[in-house]
Amino acid sequence: MASKTRKKARPASRRKGAPRKSGPRREPFRPMRWLLRWLRRLVLATIGVMLTWISAYAFLDPPTTPYMLSEKARLGEIDQEWVPLSEISPDVAPAIVAAEDANFCTHWGFDMAAIRAAIADGGRRGGSTISQQMVKNVFLWQGRSWPRKALEALITPVVELIWTKQRILEVYLNVIEFDEGVFGIEAAARHYFDTGPESLTLRQAALLAAVLPNPKQRSPIRPNAAMEVRARRIADGAATIRADGRAACFQD
Repeated sequence: MASKTRKKARPASRRKGAPRKSGPRREPFRPMRWLLRWLRRLVLATIGVMLTWISAYAFLDPPTTPYMLSEKARLGEIDQEWVPLSEISPDVAPAIVAAEDANFCTHWGFDMAAIRAAIADGGRRGGSTISQQMVKNVFLWQGRSWPRKALEALITPVVELIWTKQRILEVYLNVIEFDEGVFGIEAAARHYFDTGPESLTLRQAALLAAVLPNPKQRSPIRPNAAMEVRARRIADGAATIRADGRAACFQD
């Protein structure tokens, strides 16, 4: 008796008309979504770098600044030597604060009263605090562009949050320009008065403060009548902020 041969069942995948299996479906390329994703990553990376940079300078002395580099390229050489706040005459810090930012110890980076006064004056005088000026000099570039002002407004509160007031003032005193190619209080003391920053008198400190914010147009060793009046007011202001406690955040 002949044996019947059983036909093997054809796999479903091989049956006629059976649908073919496909792999994972790929999303179509969307340029805008891709661009936004990478922009988000770039922004987060930039924020991380800036936070690291700001935090490092809370303890490490900035070796230079963008403005110093540009002036060195233009002039060939600049004069600047770092000096700790503890090695600067105690008359210097109150004079600089009285001249530039009398409410330095009481604000969080922005002096709203000074800003309102500057706006009311038609912009003829600045409303920037020492904290803002330090941020501009150390982390940003010179000029009055809106991008720089926006970055300054973002960075300043972060600096105020991470740094002490003493550190902000110490860095400011070491990077501020006092003459063409002369940066910092140490170089200024030698350049103008042939002395070290620890030996500056109140009058000398007031005259140095009086050249700000236009050091290339004013000289503390050849003061005109207006500068003499300004220097006397600065010296009086330094005594005032010492007496009323507005110097407490940077003086022991």
